Amino acid sequence: MATTTKIGTKAQTKTKTGKMENSEFHDFFVDELKDIYWAEKHLVKALPKMKKAATSPELATAFEKHTDETNNHISTLEKVFELLEEKAQAKKCDAMEGLLKEADSIIEDTDAGTLIRDAGLILAAQKVEHYEIATYGTLVVFAQNMGHSDIAELLQTTLDNEKATDVALTTVAESFINEQAASE
Repeated sequence: MATTTKIGTKAQTKTKTGKMENSEFHDFFVDELKDIYWAEKHLVKALPKMKKAATSPELATAFEKHTDETNNHISTLEKVFELLEEKAQAKKCDAMEGLLKEADSIIEDTDAGTLIRDAGLILAAQKVEHYEIATYGTLVVFAQNMGHSDIAELLQTTLDNEKATDVALTTVAESFINEQAASE
C-alpha cells in the first residue's frame, strides 16, 4: 500500500517499507551512502600501506584487522544499496581523500622503524574513524527517520564496529606507543 503526499513542490510516494521515492531527503541519503562507499573503498586500499609502514607488530595487526572489517563495511553498504533498489555506486569523498593524503604525509615525514611514526599512524587512523563514526551515526538516524529499520540496523552494526576500532587504536597507543614515542 502506497500513499502520496505533497511536500513543497515535490510529490512523494511512501511505500510500506518507508522508502520515499522522489524525496530530496531520500536522494540526499543515497548520495551520502555513495560518499561513504567511496571512502570505504579507498580506505581498504590505504590500510595495507599503513600496515607496512607500522613499526610495532601490534599496530600492524590492528591495521590488518581493520582491512578485513573495512571489506565487511563495503559489503554491508552494497547490501544497503540493494535494499534501496539503488546501484552501488561511489561518489568521490573529499574528506576521506584528505584524511588519506594526511596519512601518506605522516609516513613521508617520519622515520621508518620509529614509534613516532606509529603514533602518527594511529592519529591518522583515528581521524578516519571519527569521520566514519560521524557519517554512520548520521546515516543511521536518516534511515530511521525514513522508516528503513532494516537499513538502520545494518548501518548501526557498522557504526558499532567503527567505534570499537577507535577504542582498539587508543588501547594500542596507550599501551606503549605514545610513551615510547615521546622518549625517542
